[in-house]
Amino acid sequence: MIRNRLHDIWQAGRPVLNGWLSIGNAFTAEIMAAQGYDSLTIDLQHGALDYSAALPMLQALRASGVVPMARVPWLEPGIIMKALDAGALGIICPMVSTAADAARFAACMRYPPRGMRSYGPTRAAIAHGGYGVEANDAVLAFAMIETAEGLANLDEIAATPGLDGIYVGPADLTLDTQGGRFAPGFDREEPEMIALLRRIATACRANGIHAGLHCGTPDYALRAISWGYDLTTVSGDSRLLAGAASASVAAFRRLTEGAGDAAARAEGY
Repeated sequence: MIRNRLHDIWQAGRPVLNGWLSIGNAFTAEIMAAQGYDSLTIDLQHGALDYSAALPMLQALRASGVVPMARVPWLEPGIIMKALDAGALGIICPMVSTAADAARFAACMRYPPRGMRSYGPTRAAIAHGGYGVEANDAVLAFAMIETAEGLANLDEIAATPGLDGIYVGPADLTLDTQGGRFAPGFDREEPEMIALLRRIATACRANGIHAGLHCGTPDYALRAISWGYDLTTVSGDSRLLAGAASASVAAFRRLTEGAGDAAARAEGY
């Protein structure tokens, strides 16, 4: 029957390592799934993919045992429920700015009487070896706080029944709270942003829910864990591919330019 291994990891007192999938390709997803992540999140909001690409990606993740998650494009019941029916065991919902937003999101995640989710787990029932109302306890609802309004309503959002955690997108959070003073990006070093990140983690702990943060490097993820985050995303498929390709090309250029200089000297040029 349906089981979410992230619950076991947290119960053992360990942080979750999440990976990020922005490339709409099942083979890329399969490669990422083989690397040892605890969970992988398919990005339906900003990723270069849609539902028709996400479904085979979820299928590709199945053999690895990695926990499949999805970030939906928006707080819209149809895509939230459809991603769950496709087999996602966790949903990250962007731009949750009020307690009412959080309550609506939580309701979309659970079957009655705990929510308003419509029943029809077409693929999920196959992928998870059966699927019923016990899914209410298995799936994870992460609301993204990434606006000034969301921060103002942080305590009320964190206290929302049915919400399992808050996931922080540092780029939008920086844009919306700092008045354009800082460029968007991960791994914030500004004291103002670190204070906000720590404040969110504290609110999550106070309400007994999980705290997730999108990070660019393992070193920053370790810092986030020390602040109280128990799910950290470390980079993602497109950035890792670009980084590895860039490093390979740079190494080739450095080696061949050096070889060319050596050859010229040997010829007496």
